[in-house]
Amino acid sequence: MCHETERSDQVALARTTGARGGPRALRWAPYLLISPTVLLIAVFLVYPIGSVLYYSLQHYNLTKPWANGFAGLENFREMLFEDPLFWSSLAFTAKWVVVEIGLQLLLGLALALIVNESFIGRGLARSLVFSPWAVSGVLTTGIWILLYNPTTGIVRYLGAPEAAVLGNPDTVFGAVVLTELWRGVPFFAILLLAGLQGIPGELYEAAAVDGAGRVRRFAHVTLPHLRDAIVLATLLRSVWEFNNVDLLYTLTGGGPAQVTTTLPLYVAQRAIDSKDFGYGSALTTAGFLILLFCSLLYLRLSRFGADHKG
Repeated sequence: MCHETERSDQVALARTTGARGGPRALRWAPYLLISPTVLLIAVFLVYPIGSVLYYSLQHYNLTKPWANGFAGLENFREMLFEDPLFWSSLAFTAKWVVVEIGLQLLLGLALALIVNESFIGRGLARSLVFSPWAVSGVLTTGIWILLYNPTTGIVRYLGAPEAAVLGNPDTVFGAVVLTELWRGVPFFAILLLAGLQGIPGELYEAAAVDGAGRVRRFAHVTLPHLRDAIVLATLLRSVWEFNNVDLLYTLTGGGPAQVTTTLPLYVAQRAIDSKDFGYGSALTTAGFLILLFCSLLYLRLSRFGADHKG
């Protein structure tokens, strides 16, 4: 009797939900829940990318409105074959990213290893190490412009008072690299410190029992467990350094003589300063494709997220 009553209740419930479209509505519920996020992504990501691709195929210069119109691949042809500044800015961008990421990784790893040890004042040391990361790019350049000032900054103790390190092509690269290191090293230190704290202490104890010294423990225990953290940190910082505009723009403006002009900074100069949005969009598209290709290649070669045992 109880089974028959329960079966009849289930049939009645099925008919009710079927009439109201309950099961079908439940199938659409996940899509309805994520629809606001999808809409925001479409508005703030897909639409801007589509706009850039569209304008890259157009002549769109606010200073020459009579020449505006469909250009096809003309902007890309000019960029590849008639614009030496594109290639020089791309070469400097590659140099900038490689030097910055290499030095930031080494210094950040060294700082992470130091502040991971137990010593008096470790909390204060960590705060001092991480504090530059909280400073904005414009404020960072303001600080370092004062330090590089040839009459009032610290550089007056390193050479002739009239020497301007930011105005000399022979010294400007080292100056901007040092400035960005001050801001970028803490990011590596933070991320790698988190990775170090996730390594079980038993592994170091077992390695010590086996007779492994500090160097071997670092090579065979620390580095393998930091592999994914290092790959992630270098990838993120590479993307950010590739797109670095604020620091170089406020520190050197791409000078002197365009020797510190990165590709994104060149985009800003052509699109914003020169009002040539069509050519600037073509430069942006080229940078996006280069960055996408390099990121995918790096992830493939580094085998990020794969099982590295053995």
